[in-house]
Amino acid sequence: MARTPVIEITNLRKTYGTTVAVDDVSLHVDAGEIFGVLGPNGAGKTTTVECLAGLRTADAGSIRVLGHDPQRDPSSVREVLGVQLQSSRLPGKITVLEALRLYASFYSDPADAEELLDLLGLEAKRHTRFEALSGGQQQRLSIALALIGNPRVAILDELTTGLDPQARRDTWQLIEKVRDRGVTIVLVTHFMEEAERLCDRLAIIDAGRIVAEGSPAALIADLEDRRTFRMRLSEPIDDDVLTSLADVDRVCHVGNEIEVTGTRTVLPAAMLALAELDVVPDEIRTLNRTLDDVFVARTGRDLTADSETLT
Repeated sequence: MARTPVIEITNLRKTYGTTVAVDDVSLHVDAGEIFGVLGPNGAGKTTTVECLAGLRTADAGSIRVLGHDPQRDPSSVREVLGVQLQSSRLPGKITVLEALRLYASFYSDPADAEELLDLLGLEAKRHTRFEALSGGQQQRLSIALALIGNPRVAILDELTTGLDPQARRDTWQLIEKVRDRGVTIVLVTHFMEEAERLCDRLAIIDAGRIVAEGSPAALIADLEDRRTFRMRLSEPIDDDVLTSLADVDRVCHVGNEIEVTGTRTVLPAAMLALAELDVVPDEIRTLNRTLDDVFVARTGRDLTADSETLT
């Protein structure tokens, strides 16, 4: 049975002076899925979801959230859309329970604050001030505040930025719990592993445009003709030895290893070039393809490459 779209964005465009932040973005989000908006800092991800939430005015295009138009009437989505933005921050002295009760007062039919405290593991922190919470606990509270209005859709923007690996994985489990409660989630992130773990489908945005869209598995499967391997050499070589090969798309250094990406025949081509220099690798290992490879294939650069500061 086909899913029902709860979000439809068509030909969205947003500029700031001469800078184009969002350039002709079109996508849809189905009911009950976690949809990722993935890309580097400055790609236009946050601007896109701020237009979706009615917090910014688009220059062109249309947006519908459960049939409502947040551009014409931002208040129309208030009861159905919960938002946690990257820049959100609470006053340091407010306690967890006070924040939940304050936000609950904004809605006609809010969720039960105690139930959210239990869901997000904040029961013991209900009387703790925001400034005394750990980074992970502050993010848990952000999720609770996004859900206090009983929304059918939640936007979570860069939720795990700044968290340590364990706190990040704990937050992932919470996001899955929220989806299991029937909430459709739009997850904005620049972490490839996060998108690959959580998202049913995603759109990769770069320089304001969608460069790839689909499920993580489908996007990775599209790279049938690409291979990546890492090797450790007993002596250094110039990168030009490899980058000059027709089969090689990218060469980078990861610790004391060289990572090479290219066509299906990139490994034998690289070995032949090294053999001509009488260089024998001490170790070679092939890598599974990931969303990082998808991004490189579609943009020609790493996700960690320098980007615009505008988000």
